[in-house]
Amino acid sequence: MSADAGRGGTHRAAVRRAAIAAAIALSGLLFGAGGHGTALAKDSPCLACHGVADAKSSSGKSIAVDGAAFDRSVHGGLGLDCTACHSDVSPDKIPHAEKLKPVDCSTCHAQQVKEYAQTVHGMARKGGNTVAATCTDCHGKHDILRAADPASRTNHANLEKTCAACHGNEQLIRQANLPGGNIATRFHDSIHAKLLAGGPRAADAPTCTNCHGAHNIRDITNEASRVNRAHIPETCGGCHQAVYARFSKGQHGKLRNEGNPAAPVCSDCHTAHDIKRHDLPAFQTVVIEQCGNCHAERLSTYRDTFHGQVTKLGYVQVATCASCHSAHDMLPASNPASTVSAENRVNTCRKCHADVSANFASFNPHPDRHDKTRDPVYWYAAKFMEWLLIGVFAFFGFHTVFWLARLWIDKFRGGKRD
Repeated sequence: MSADAGRGGTHRAAVRRAAIAAAIALSGLLFGAGGHGTALAKDSPCLACHGVADAKSSSGKSIAVDGAAFDRSVHGGLGLDCTACHSDVSPDKIPHAEKLKPVDCSTCHAQQVKEYAQTVHGMARKGGNTVAATCTDCHGKHDILRAADPASRTNHANLEKTCAACHGNEQLIRQANLPGGNIATRFHDSIHAKLLAGGPRAADAPTCTNCHGAHNIRDITNEASRVNRAHIPETCGGCHQAVYARFSKGQHGKLRNEGNPAAPVCSDCHTAHDIKRHDLPAFQTVVIEQCGNCHAERLSTYRDTFHGQVTKLGYVQVATCASCHSAHDMLPASNPASTVSAENRVNTCRKCHADVSANFASFNPHPDRHDKTRDPVYWYAAKFMEWLLIGVFAFFGFHTVFWLARLWIDKFRGGKRD
């Protein structure tokens, strides 16, 4: 490059800086003359460059700031200058360096930032995961609004969409290897999301933060997590108090209180994110299989009964597990308070069969054709039917083979018989 060219480039840069400085000074005069005292007026020197809609850095990244949106923001409403967050920028040294320090939210929000550092997002960032959510991913940047504002990203009605920006983004899910996959889509089809969508219960319907927390989100394996297996009943009980009370009195709740880690909790039956209405056949038939995850033998014998065969076809006009054992406060049959105890079995059966007698209710609801000791009559009857079936198929199978052989013999003989 020649000396003249170098001097020309330096001259053009000086001219640009002078033009920017003049624009800043002029904008300061114009906005200052208005005397509004708003954040927009005070920050007008910054908006001389950043207020241009298509303003970009040398790397092509947008650096535009909507001054009106900032004025409406919680920070703008407090009258904060840009330098309150961008502390390494001085109005006296404009234009500033292109590379600025990251904004430190802890300057004002020390407790929230401290909590965030221990969250699954903060720990991921600390571990080098650059796509893990930060303050701005949830709250925004220059347009941050209070959570009570209906337009806020962190408003109760908008949190599903805010979290879905990461947990519903297939590309980001693969990039970050997010656990659970596309959680947002599953949640969107759940009963909770349907309630959030509108209606009289929308304000009370749980959203992401009701279960996971806001600035204290922990990994599911963390014992301090609200969605850790040990805390799920209490978390769900925050909304479902009556159900939680029944669950605590039931056998599952008692096993859990005794410290049995295998005892089922809410999410084992209802799942975590795609929770369905409990009165829909789609849930009532599927949850039977969830019972079988722990009670495999009982599920197998149930499927051999009329009730089990019909529910397997998708119909719920017959008894499911919860129809007899109840849903949340099930107890062993040996407990007199159990719905399947000898004292209560007749009344339980009468929920479907109005005129049943004690003799009717004494039948074995889980007969096992494979257990000769437990059900000898059923075992022999099952064996008889099995061998009868084998015998019938064998007899007519041989009969068919011999008949075909005779037909072929007759064909080769020209249809003549001896």
